[in-house]
Amino acid sequence: MTDHYTTLGLGSTATLADVKKAFRQKASYWHPDKNAALHAAERFRAVQQAYEVLSDAERRQAYDDNRRRNLLDSPLDTARDIWTAYFNPLL
Repeated sequence: MTDHYTTLGLGSTATLADVKKAFRQKASYWHPDKNAALHAAERFRAVQQAYEVLSDAERRQAYDDNRRRNLLDSPLDTARDIWTAYFNPLL
């Protein structure tokens, strides 16, 4: 599952204004007409999808609920991922 907050560079407490601002910045940067990177179009679509979900109150609520549920469904896997992500760069 793609984390829409990470795609836009936001935390889960971001306001609608924050979502709109981040979307404009990321969409402008990743727009295929402005960015010649090979994966620019793919990243642009991801930014658009994140904005579509996070800018709609009902869809955002459903996304947040699902996100919380996924964290609680497998706490050992979640803890292992967090532990690995934190300590691998240090080792």
